[in-house]
Amino acid sequence: MTNVQWWLMKSEPNVYSIDDLRNEGTTLWDGIRNYQARNFMREMQIGDQVFFYHSNCKPPGITGLMEVIETNLIDPTQFDNKSNYFDQKSKKENPRWDCAKLKYVRKFSKFLSLKEISQIFDESELILIRKGNRLSIMPIMSNIALQLLKTLDNS
Repeated sequence: MTNVQWWLMKSEPNVYSIDDLRNEGTTLWDGIRNYQARNFMREMQIGDQVFFYHSNCKPPGITGLMEVIETNLIDPTQFDNKSNYFDQKSKKENPRWDCAKLKYVRKFSKFLSLKEISQIFDESELILIRKGNRLSIMPIMSNIALQLLKTLDNS
């Protein structure tokens, strides 16, 4: 295996939660409609580790861990006119949006809130805590990911 990269992916728990993933085992991470987030997803490799982050809730934070098991998949929701993620400009012969398949690894016994994360790291270390950041997918440097894991495992 090549060097494992680390990522953070956000989902609103009322839409799709770590418990939903645990129950299903795997999921297609679709519906991404931001070009920078999509481009980050295109960099993912099989075996990469991903922090599952509950967003748009009180409090937001890291709740679990996933693993990338398939990459460079075409997001089927862009072609489904009944989907919230339908994109009429995307064509099957030239799709705009990708997705990845992820599997459940674990739910952490400790929930690490955004407030706690911002007390450990600064915005130069972690895109997540930059003011105005709304990316749903972002890379995490390995040393930061290992610190996050240590914090989550030492609860």
